[in-house]
Amino acid sequence: MYFYGTGNYLLLAGFKMQPDYHIINARIINEGEIFDGSVLIENQKIAKIIRKEEIFKGKLPARCQIIDANGKYLIPGVIDEHVHFREPGLTHKGDIYTESKAAIAGGVTSFMDMPNTSPQTLTQNLLEKKYDLAAKKSLANFSFYMGASKSNLDEILEIDPGNVCGVKVFMGASTGNMLVDDPDALNAIFSRSGLLVAVHCEDENIIRQNSKTYREEYGEHVPLDMHPFIRSEDACYESSSLAVKLARKYGTRLHVLHLSTARELGLFDNQVPLNEKKITVEVCTHHLLFSDEDYSELGTRIKWNPAIKSNYDREALLEALKNDFIDVIATDHAPHTLKEKMQSYFNIPSGGPLVQHSLVAMLELHLQGKIPLAKIVEKMCHAPAICFQIGKRGFIREGYWADLVIFDLKYPWIVDNSNILYKCGWSPFEGVTFGSKVTHTFVNGHLVYNDGIFNEQNKGKRLTFER
Repeated sequence: MYFYGTGNYLLLAGFKMQPDYHIINARIINEGEIFDGSVLIENQKIAKIIRKEEIFKGKLPARCQIIDANGKYLIPGVIDEHVHFREPGLTHKGDIYTESKAAIAGGVTSFMDMPNTSPQTLTQNLLEKKYDLAAKKSLANFSFYMGASKSNLDEILEIDPGNVCGVKVFMGASTGNMLVDDPDALNAIFSRSGLLVAVHCEDENIIRQNSKTYREEYGEHVPLDMHPFIRSEDACYESSSLAVKLARKYGTRLHVLHLSTARELGLFDNQVPLNEKKITVEVCTHHLLFSDEDYSELGTRIKWNPAIKSNYDREALLEALKNDFIDVIATDHAPHTLKEKMQSYFNIPSGGPLVQHSLVAMLELHLQGKIPLAKIVEKMCHAPAICFQIGKRGFIREGYWADLVIFDLKYPWIVDNSNILYKCGWSPFEGVTFGSKVTHTFVNGHLVYNDGIFNEQNKGKRLTFER
């Protein structure tokens, strides 16, 4: 046996061996604490956490490489439980490889992808095909939601809760037959599914009536700042309150996606520990960063469903996040081409690319004095792991998978075409200067991103759930 090579891989008797790492001189943010120390990675797992004041008496592994964080921050990898990576069928917008690569550059080490692809993920067979694709292409760890329709309950009931993140129910507009607004179908899903049920909540009847009213006034060219009046507060509240009512009736494990209004906050509480909550709620980065005042400048680039609403809503969501009424931060990363985004109002697809910039965007709010670092880590790393009961991820703990991120809080950079990694090639943050930057991303102990350089020889793993 012999070793050779000086890169991120050593070759032993012709076989690739993943090196171990010792991350030293780090400011570690974990479980509400910030402390100086180092982390030893061995065999893809976190082997040892050494605080600065402690003396490390162990022996480093033979193939260990030293990563000097030089005082930068070390956190668990971000878990984004709400993305649309567009594969299969919509790969002109994005695909599992391109979007997972963008995620890695942004410090996202695990993602959960939605079922509104082409074909829609409504059967066990189609679901497993997506897992097969990701095993070959994804640089990050992955899971996929089963989609719900009015007629696929039997497929939902076959899911192994330990292998799939959840079932996605569109209680508002979606494509094809994925809109589930039939009372019988909803009652069946909520009463019988043993999985976490993740819901998009907008009332379709209210949206249709609002669309009719504004179309009569403006024709096809409705101004973008009317979007939050069409996808209105009432539409959101009517649907989310119904979802909460059904979940309470049947004891369903409910997760409400992309909350966008202050009014909806009254449906949730902060008195129950997250690991005991039956009803949890997510907020997305764009609803914390933008308001209706930004439509005049950014227009179609910030057309999302649910719509970005008022500054009052944005501030209320941020306060609710800090006070634990809101449990998780995600992105709803949903890329479209710029050509698709430059159409008349009713033809513009909603959604935009975010997964590369979600962490640094939240860190920008910290730099503005609006949210503590430990709270960002709690909501982007710890809480998704607790909420979805992910096995041995989301924390810096000995024995856990080494999904880790180093970022520099004093590293200004400008978002532009040269550093955007999304396949669609644009970002709503173009021209924005962020004050912090991700410098290193580890996935399962593999240093996949190192100051702009990718090592793609390892792929991510399928997430498992302790249910």
